[in-house]
Amino acid sequence: MGHDHGHLHARTGHQASRKRLALVLALTWVFLGVEVVAGVLTGSLALLADAGHMLTDVAGLMLALAAMKFAERPPSPRRTYGYHRVEILAALTNGVVLLGVAALLLREAWERFNAPRPVATTEVLVVAFVGLLVNATGALLLHAGSRQSLNVRGAYNEVLADALSSVGVIAGAAVMKATGWYRVDPIVAAAIALFVLPRTFALLREALQAFSLPRAVWLEVDVDPVSLL
Repeated sequence: MGHDHGHLHARTGHQASRKRLALVLALTWVFLGVEVVAGVLTGSLALLADAGHMLTDVAGLMLALAAMKFAERPPSPRRTYGYHRVEILAALTNGVVLLGVAALLLREAWERFNAPRPVATTEVLVVAFVGLLVNATGALLLHAGSRQSLNVRGAYNEVLADALSSVGVIAGAAVMKATGWYRVDPIVAAAIALFVLPRTFALLREALQAFSLPRAVWLEVDVDPVSLL
C-alpha cells in the first residue's frame, strides 16, 4: 500500500513538473521572438546573445518535455531499462547545442569589438527588463521540479542563467547610454557566452555519469538514476 502511494505521489509530481515545463516553454518561445526582432532593430549583439541563450532554453525545454513523456512509459521486454535514458540523451543533446551557440557568440563578439556599431540603448533596456521578468517567472515555476529530474534541473539552470544574463544586458545598456562606448555591447555578449560554458560542462558531465550507470542499477525498482548523481 505504501509502495503504491509513493508511486502515485511520484507520478503526480512528474506530471506537475511537465505542466510547468510546458508553461515555461510557451513564455520563453513568445519572448524569444520579441528579443530576436528587438536585437536586430536595436543593433545589440548582447540582446541577440540573450536571444540565442533563450533559443537553447526552448530546445532544452522541448527535449525535456519529450523525454519526460517517454519516461512515463513502462519498460517493455525489449527495453528493460525503461525510457529513463531518453531523458539523459536529451540532456546531452542540450549541452552540445549550448556549446555551439557559445562558440558562435564569441566569434561574433570579437568581430563587433573590433568594429563597434551604435546601439539603441533605451529600447535594449526595456526589452532586457521584460526578459528578466520572463526568466525569473520561469525559474520560479521550475524550481521544485529541478530537485527530481536531470532535465528539469538543466532547464531550470538555463532559465536562471538567462535571468542573470538579462541583468548583464541591462547593465551594459545603461553604461552605453551614459558613456556612448558601444564596445560594451560585444563585451556583454562574450560574457554571456562564457557564462554558459561552465554549467554546460557540468550538465554534460552529470548526464554522462547517469548514462554510464550499471545495468543492475537501472533495473532496480523505484530507483531514479538522476537521484544517484
